[in-house]
Amino acid sequence: MPVDAVSPESRTTAYTTLAAGDGFRHELEIKRSRFITVLRRTPDEDSARSLVSALRKEFHDARHHCSAFVLGPDRGVQRSSDDGEPSGTAGLPMLEALLKRETAPGVTDLSDITAVVVRYFGGILLGAGGLVRAYSDSVSSALEAAPLVRRRRLRLCTVRVPHASAGRLENELRASGFLVTGTDYAAESAVLRLALPDDPAEVEQAAARLAALTAGSAALVLGGTEWVDAGSE
Repeated sequence: MPVDAVSPESRTTAYTTLAAGDGFRHELEIKRSRFITVLRRTPDEDSARSLVSALRKEFHDARHHCSAFVLGPDRGVQRSSDDGEPSGTAGLPMLEALLKRETAPGVTDLSDITAVVVRYFGGILLGAGGLVRAYSDSVSSALEAAPLVRRRRLRLCTVRVPHASAGRLENELRASGFLVTGTDYAAESAVLRLALPDDPAEVEQAAARLAALTAGSAALVLGGTEWVDAGSE
């Protein structure tokens, strides 16, 4: 379950992205032109642009290396490039394919992802409309087959309890559905570490459950947040 620290907190507490790894590739042939789509999870602009640069070297004999990326939980960074194709026929349709991809019925929240479409020209002109469809379909087809994951922002919390009750309380918390990430044993007490959905109602519910389990003797101490890959879509 990959975890990384969060920077300034966003309005969004969950979104969908590509599974971590080297990325995903998919190819279409349209009127003898090859459209090779590469998708990769990219947390920032530097990693997105590095992918484009790497693919320019790998496919150095291709005519076009068009790209689009969407970054951030709130999808605040959106960029695209036609890379020599007629203006508006490649990068923008690719970007729209990323932005409009439904990750659940009525939900469009895909982010932290870069798409690069490498085109080998097959000798037949597609026209502006044909190019728009080709680049859009290339990204959409790749996304249909790509492994996606849900990311959630979790609130890290601690609970200090006597050694004698730490094991029992940890088991009861797990049985109640809480994510217990570990227990630290100090000289005078034990500290249970929990990760809760970063939502005030969820935190309040957890505090109430903890009070009930400990007869009010233990308190939930709130800490920072982390983004966690929650599972496959």
